[in-house]
Amino acid sequence: MGLVADGGADPDADGPVAEAGEAAARLRERYDELRRIESRIDGYGRDRVEAAADAYRTAHRVLDRYEEGAVGSGDFESYVRFRGEFGDAVDVDDDMPAGESFAAADEAVDKRRLSEGDIAAAREALEPAGRFVDLLEAYDDGVDDYRAARKEAREARKRLDSRLDELREVAEMADADLDADVSRLREPMEAYDEAVREAFREFFRSASARDVFGFLDRADATPFVDVDVPPTDLSEYVESHAAGEEPPATLLEYADYSNSKLEHYVDDPGALRTAVAVHRTYLERLDGEPLTLDWPPKPGDELAYEIDELVPLVGRIADDDAVATLRSVRELARTDEYERLRRAAAVRDELDEAELSLIERGEADDRLAEAERTLSTVDDVLSETERE
Repeated sequence: MGLVADGGADPDADGPVAEAGEAAARLRERYDELRRIESRIDGYGRDRVEAAADAYRTAHRVLDRYEEGAVGSGDFESYVRFRGEFGDAVDVDDDMPAGESFAAADEAVDKRRLSEGDIAAAREALEPAGRFVDLLEAYDDGVDDYRAARKEAREARKRLDSRLDELREVAEMADADLDADVSRLREPMEAYDEAVREAFREFFRSASARDVFGFLDRADATPFVDVDVPPTDLSEYVESHAAGEEPPATLLEYADYSNSKLEHYVDDPGALRTAVAVHRTYLERLDGEPLTLDWPPKPGDELAYEIDELVPLVGRIADDDAVATLRSVRELARTDEYERLRRAAAVRDELDEAELSLIERGEADDRLAEAERTLSTVDDVLSETERE
């Protein structure tokens, strides 16, 4: 799940919770900053601010274009064009914000002969109007920052929502007795599983293919045992040819023989190749896994019923010790303490060490409550900072 199994609580275990809270705080900051910028713009009037910024930019473009040609004893025609274009650029309404700066800039170049100092003075005079360009740029940056923060907050909320599901699961498992001796279940079940796997391997190597296929057909009819029954053409070959008396492992070996060698072992090499070689993958995958017990274990009644079905089946291929071990698991499944052991096993299997540590320290409910409070805060911030 969402924690790192390192033998203790991961310091970043509830990263999604902290990250969501931080993302919400950043969104609030970006929203408030954008509102402050908008308030400043609204105080002047957006149209007037944009007009002042446009006039400032236009005036600077004119200064840049004619700075060399219009100064000193340069081109008189350039000087005339400059005065006309610059005069138009700084001819603003009387109520324009920083209107006096445009008038001062015009006055700085209102001379018959311009010097570089006059151009510099005009630029300096325009500076008060430059703050409106900065203000609009700050607004654009603020919108970008706000949108990025909102996207980040939404993504953080999704991660927090997933983390909440995990924490709810941990809290629901907090009733498990983690001190229960789960080895009382695990050890006999693992011993049986290994015994039945080995028994099937030996059965596959030594019993005839007909007996193995018959066993698989019987297993397929048994509840809780999920086996792959033999393909029809392979089953028919085993039933109708003498080679069916050989173990499946031997048939796989035969499939690798040359035709000349195979003629010494079977009466119809072509039929064997057609039936066995085509289904090599099926035969190679046959093992005793369908006869093993699930971990974590099933509820007591279900496990006991499964073992009732397995005992006669397993008894056909495994020794008495394996069957006795299987029966001992069934007896344990019928005891009053089984559910406590099973619950502990299921929780230990589902959770990692850090999550188990939350239960052991009694902090699962507190962590869940903290995450739920954070989610509520994030939702409030997302709602309160929504813009059209």
